[in-house]
Amino acid sequence: MTETSPTSPPATATSRTIKSLSPQDRPREKLYAHGETALTTAELLAILIGSGTPQRSAVELMQDVLRDCDDKLLLLSRMGIDELMQYNGIGEAKAITIRAAMELGRRRSTEETMHDLKQMTDAQSVYRYMHPIMRDLPHEECWSLMLNSSARLIRRVRISQGGITETAVDIRLLMKQAILCGATSIILTHNHPSGSCRPSHADEQLTQRARKACDTLNIHFLDHIVVTDGDYYSFAENGRL
Repeated sequence: MTETSPTSPPATATSRTIKSLSPQDRPREKLYAHGETALTTAELLAILIGSGTPQRSAVELMQDVLRDCDDKLLLLSRMGIDELMQYNGIGEAKAITIRAAMELGRRRSTEETMHDLKQMTDAQSVYRYMHPIMRDLPHEECWSLMLNSSARLIRRVRISQGGITETAVDIRLLMKQAILCGATSIILTHNHPSGSCRPSHADEQLTQRARKACDTLNIHFLDHIVVTDGDYYSFAENGRL
């Protein structure tokens, strides 16, 4: 549903707008007086969307949204613009604002991880780096990490984007990207939105095709890692390269 238009009827005396709240309960004033940590998640989100409806304040509106997400930002981050717009009081502009905030959080998490990582020397370090990028995706994506001779990241490249259960990878594109950035080794990684990190038969075939292509071009194929929210599977750790 769309946001309340300028021609919508004014709030009644019983409306639950933010202005009707006591000053200490208004999110902006509360943040200014006590800092952002004093606010609930719904209050922080209410600041982003700015207003609710004549019947419900922005805080109450975001409480409804979070309730449908089991009060988890992870689930909120997976909601698309169209899904958010199903809520009365959230139009396109507000939905886009929420999506932008979720993406900023994801990027900050990725930057913090990269700051801590010195080298991509094992599957755990790769998982720590890719988990913030992949954990919210409702579909499969395959990424390649291009590394130099010191196992430092040169470039992260998304090779393919697919459906819920699989994604097609063009090995020629994978190798082209490795050559273009001068990588001496690569690590392949993709996510399983289902939550199971067990590799499929297609994952095994992809691993072997990528390894053979790398051997041909004298590029080290270090690993293929399946990422889920909370776990991973490494072909190298399991002796399957």
